[in-house]
Amino acid sequence: MINVLEAGRAGLFTRTNILPNIVAGAVVGVVALPLAMAFAIASGARPEQGLYTAIIAGFLVSLLGGSRTQIAGPTGAFVAILAVITARYGIDGLQIATFMAGLMLLLMGLAKMGGVIKFIPAPVVVGFTAGIGVIIWVGQWQYFFGLPAVAGLHFHDKLWGALQALPALHGSTSALGVLSVLLVLFSNKVAPLRRVPGPLVALLGATALQAVFQFDGVATIGSAFGGIPRALPSFSLPAVSLSRVLELIGPAFTIAMLGAIESLLSAVVADGMAGTRHDSNQELVGQGLANMVAPLFGGFAATGAIARTATNVRNGGTSPLAGMAHAATLLLIVLFLAPLAAHVPLAALAAILFVVAYNMSELGHFARMVRRAPRADVAILLTTFVLTVFADLVVAVNIGVILATLHFLRRMAASVEVQQMNQQRLGPELARHGLRELPAGMLVYAIDGPFFFGAVENFERALAQSHTDPRILLLRLGRVPFMDMTGLQTLQEVIGKWQKRGVRVMLCEANDRVKGKLERAGLIEQLGNGNYADDFGQALAAGAA
Repeated sequence: MINVLEAGRAGLFTRTNILPNIVAGAVVGVVALPLAMAFAIASGARPEQGLYTAIIAGFLVSLLGGSRTQIAGPTGAFVAILAVITARYGIDGLQIATFMAGLMLLLMGLAKMGGVIKFIPAPVVVGFTAGIGVIIWVGQWQYFFGLPAVAGLHFHDKLWGALQALPALHGSTSALGVLSVLLVLFSNKVAPLRRVPGPLVALLGATALQAVFQFDGVATIGSAFGGIPRALPSFSLPAVSLSRVLELIGPAFTIAMLGAIESLLSAVVADGMAGTRHDSNQELVGQGLANMVAPLFGGFAATGAIARTATNVRNGGTSPLAGMAHAATLLLIVLFLAPLAAHVPLAALAAILFVVAYNMSELGHFARMVRRAPRADVAILLTTFVLTVFADLVVAVNIGVILATLHFLRRMAASVEVQQMNQQRLGPELARHGLRELPAGMLVYAIDGPFFFGAVENFERALAQSHTDPRILLLRLGRVPFMDMTGLQTLQEVIGKWQKRGVRVMLCEANDRVKGKLERAGLIEQLGNGNYADDFGQALAAGAA
């Protein structure tokens, strides 16, 4: 209820706000109708299961989530993952994995991990999103062209099988598919249809043609699934066993990670459009509870839907009431209009997914990033894209993040400088302390940057350039923002090595956090009395004594 309570405190449930939010929710419900069925079929589920998911998850996320305008339901991002899970483990396996993913999301939200998702680099997000778009596009050829079912779980198997089957495409099915794509893209150019969502125009237009002309061989929801039952979803517990849970941990984690990424990205988009600020941890809690409840009523994985959320904001949605109205609209459609869905051609739903896949892939943004981004980022982008398409989404994201992290560490290590401070460079500072030159036999090094495991090599290399042993080695730490355990161990070894050679080692200017770590690690004690100074002047005075 946190989302609703926050909206109430913000004054969004006044009489002037209720009607606009109900209207916005009804519009989003109409937009969600064809998408929910299309995503369900593409995921290996029945079309009504997509509607149940949108109704239950959409209502719960609006009630319990952390974004006032978020609309949740089945999304295209999940299709590539859910289709594989359904093919391997069946619809029961998909529902168990969804429940487990919901529990993971709930725990992530309670553990305040909402902010961590924001650190996934842009090349990784763009790469896996474009990869999912390609998978959806190829996966819908069967329905769009009326091809026979293609065997194989892997993308290359499906692609090769679809290419081989293309010469046997079904003419009427393909024509309905092409017409549906044109209606989705261009129906808003016709004045009377300008305010009607393109996917709905395509769905109604193709359905009307099929109902009137009854084209032979065109697959419909009625011929493929027996239609959509006009009833409320019923409560059902899937058969769960320990072995089943163990084998579904990997798929559940995949759903949870993608659900977290997608929902928080959608919440960020909503914030930018509506001028609001979401609570990322509460959003994960709401998404988690929604994904735990949805499979108990015939649904499957859901997350925040960027396109539907944007539609909600553009049509005046400002509070969670719009999301609840969206769920209520879909519920009314199921209860009163479900029999009409029997004539919906699967080619029309595939056409809608073609457009969804194109929008997801963001080809223009992908191409610009390939042309203009640094070479390392381009390599990460392409690696994530290829692995998403040909391997696995989790593998792609993990490797993409690891590559991005290693690249960042390399850049960070390269930015750390260890410089010897000669007499000329120290002249102004020495003058401020009343000195003309350094104390006899003193060698000064300044470390500039975080002293972590990646920077150790630079430090050791710089010290090795001193071919003669000084009387005093002074290390200035004033520009070291933090120091990790590897840095502390290296510094400890360096101090011990130089002390064995009879060199007096001194440290100075560490900030409070770094100084605290030096004390806890025993390094200041190792230096001995008088060999640590808070500022450079004290170090000079101690070295001259």
